[in-house]
Amino acid sequence: MGLLPPWADPNDVPLATWAHSVTPKKTETALVAAPGRVDLKRATTLSGARLSLYGSTRAPGCEGRWLHVGLSAWLCSDLAELSPEPPADDTLSLASDGLPYRYYFVGKRGAAGYANLARAGEEAPDEELDPGFAIATTEDRTEQGQHWLHTRHGTWVAASDLGTAHPSGFHGEEVGAEGLSFAWALRDHVSVYASPTLSGKPVSTLTRREVVRWREDKAVAGSHAVRISDDGVTPSQWVDAHALAHPILAPPPPEALAETWIDIELATQTLVAYEGPTPIFATLVSTGIGQGTADTATHKGTFRIWVKLLSSTMDNLESPDNQDARPAKEGARYSMEDVPYVQFFDKAIALHGVFWHDDFGHIHSHGCVNLAPRDAARLFGLTSPRLTAGLSAVLPARIEPGTVVRVR
Repeated sequence: MGLLPPWADPNDVPLATWAHSVTPKKTETALVAAPGRVDLKRATTLSGARLSLYGSTRAPGCEGRWLHVGLSAWLCSDLAELSPEPPADDTLSLASDGLPYRYYFVGKRGAAGYANLARAGEEAPDEELDPGFAIATTEDRTEQGQHWLHTRHGTWVAASDLGTAHPSGFHGEEVGAEGLSFAWALRDHVSVYASPTLSGKPVSTLTRREVVRWREDKAVAGSHAVRISDDGVTPSQWVDAHALAHPILAPPPPEALAETWIDIELATQTLVAYEGPTPIFATLVSTGIGQGTADTATHKGTFRIWVKLLSSTMDNLESPDNQDARPAKEGARYSMEDVPYVQFFDKAIALHGVFWHDDFGHIHSHGCVNLAPRDAARLFGLTSPRLTAGLSAVLPARIEPGTVVRVR
């Protein structure tokens, strides 16, 4: 070979020397896993994407040529334009809370969405939003003295009809040399005692989700106590084990002996990310409220991530059983726009971030594994297949299989 990218078929007209990136002409343009294989979908693109350009070749299914824009990712030149601009930065742009967009809930009166801001309120709305619906916004503007927010789906909604979402500030822990020798307090005002009998006057209290060391556990007089103080500390400090969530070291499944994988333990509502046998990150999650094979359960088993989406709308507007979302009263409609960092691993069950509750460490969901926003972003960047800049979704390829997720 000996050629620097962008390379081209030596029998073809060379690519323009000024071309440094590729811009799809439309949002949600499909990329395929190999030139000419329109049956092997690999990814879809975001609006305004600038994808890397590595080369080109001729193959069926494209009147022009197939452009190599990523790992096992090809785009037909008929659907794109070459650009002299460099590819987009590969870093996700996140707010301090870890979310890709600003989220709002529709108020008690409902809200109307308008495609044309100049005529908003003067004609029939293009969209009717029920109370409690959530929207993701990317822009705000003042028009005729009123504050408006632009949703990811292209409509303008009056800010006065919305309430700001307040996502959880919780985040998990990077695992260091001491391994999984820590735990989280599961409730406010967890009493700390000087003896494993957990009797007498408490010496202090823990606050909800405070991180403590797990030094040893001991069964004494019908109680199960955990020492959270270091050796030699007087008085020693003991806590009821049932008031703590402790991630437990687990061996890798055969499929993930030497790769990144995710372990979810339903009993403790914890998630641990591993590199082979070594834990690297741990956090609290909220799994499904059902058990066993129930529709709202998070099913036990070993799976692989089969698709990743930067965000996905979760609702029951077409089907009452559509995906996981904010709990709703029976028969009520719900819609959560652009739920962030969605990683499906067991059919319609996914890892994803939530902005509507802060109950991590307890079961809460309709089957999916709920994560605090910063944890969801952390895992999204860790797992495979990798969703690079300019993509809204990515599927695994033979050269890049999905990360193993085990639920137990």
